[in-house]
Amino acid sequence: MWQTLPEPSRFSLEAATIQLFARAGFNIYASNRSYLPAIDDPEIECMLIRAQEMARYVSDGVLDAGLTGRDWITEHELGNEKRIDLVPIVDLIYAKQSFGRVRWVLAAPEDSPIKSPKDLDAKVVATELVRATRAYFDKIGVKVSVEFSWGATEIKPPLLADAIVEATETGATLRANRLRIIDTVMESNTQLVANANAVADPWRKSKINNIALLLQAAIEAQGRVGLMLNVRRDDLGSVLALLPALQRPTISPLSEQEWVAVNTVIEEQTVRDLIPRLKAARAQGIVEYPLNKIVL
Repeated sequence: MWQTLPEPSRFSLEAATIQLFARAGFNIYASNRSYLPAIDDPEIECMLIRAQEMARYVSDGVLDAGLTGRDWITEHELGNEKRIDLVPIVDLIYAKQSFGRVRWVLAAPEDSPIKSPKDLDAKVVATELVRATRAYFDKIGVKVSVEFSWGATEIKPPLLADAIVEATETGATLRANRLRIIDTVMESNTQLVANANAVADPWRKSKINNIALLLQAAIEAQGRVGLMLNVRRDDLGSVLALLPALQRPTISPLSEQEWVAVNTVIEEQTVRDLIPRLKAARAQGIVEYPLNKIVL
């Protein structure tokens, strides 16, 4: 039996997702003209659809599992009073530009008198995330008109809307359009979700969980490298004092009894400063190597 594992749309996270799957051990081959990319696992079929639609199709059982944002899951749940057959499998903290969370923020023009959400009473807010935005303003008791935006939302204030709710990772696009962040409506990150019936099937559940394990391991390895070196036992203490690690460095004896090998995992950004210090501490045979996966 094949399992359908869709991915986020090419309009959002496609490149980041394909790179993540590659580090997890799955090679996906996408074409600009096809929404059905190939994958080198015969038990998986892939489909590229918009992240906004993913929760709907997985919940309805059309697809077994999918990757989408917590924001679009919330948007789907707010629009459906009937039972939602979505099972969260794992949070995958990555986005288009960084391996972090995305914020949906309320923003208004820099020169606008709007300084807080309450200043938007009886005004217009444009966004793609309509239901979640309405829920946000309902919660704080502010009556606004929330209008759906088809895109290019940043250019709408002040002529087409008084404020916007838009997703941002760095805030750079908002600043470029002279918008000021007023508040955070919600934070979001990518989730692997599955249909309840798919999870009830032992084979599909096992397959989905294995995929989740490998994807999470690939994210854990992001920004980290392995480091191995040799050092005399007499110098081991000074070398270990320099080495941070996930747990403890692995120390193995070598054929010459006075020498040991040390293997550890460190943040890649620390390597350029650490290697000269290790050399000064009399470490030898220092090797840095890339990591694809770290299973905690």
